Amino acid sequence: MGNLAYKVRQTESYQPDQSPKTRPTIRKKFRFTLGEKVLGIVFSAAVMFCAIQIISNQVSIYHTNIEIQQIEASISQQTKTNNDLYVQVQELSEYERLWEKARELGLVLNENNVKVVQGN
Repeated sequence: MGNLAYKVRQTESYQPDQSPKTRPTIRKKFRFTLGEKVLGIVFSAAVMFCAIQIISNQVSIYHTNIEIQQIEASISQQTKTNNDLYVQVQELSEYERLWEKARELGLVLNENNVKVVQGN
C-alpha cells in the first residue's frame, strides 16, 4: 500500500491558486544610470585612443622600414662602387703598367742605383 499512495502523489500536480486578485507582472524597462553611461563613454574613448595609437605606431614603423631599405640600397650601391674602384686601383698599380708608363716618360732603369729591401 505504501507504493499506491506514492503513485497517487506522483500523478497529482501542484496548481497554484488562480485568484482574481493577483496582479499581472509588469516589466520595467532597463535604463542605464548616469554612472554607467559615463563609464561606457570613457571606455569607448579609451578603446578609440588605443586603436589610433596602435595605427599611428604601425605607420611610423612602416616609414622607418622604408628609410632602412633606402639606406641599405645606398650602402649596397656604395659598396659596389668601392669594390669597382679597388679593382681599378689594383689594375693601375701593376708593376708592368708602371714600368711601361716610366718608359713613355723617358725614365730608364739603372741597375747600379737599385737597392733591394727585404721585409722581416
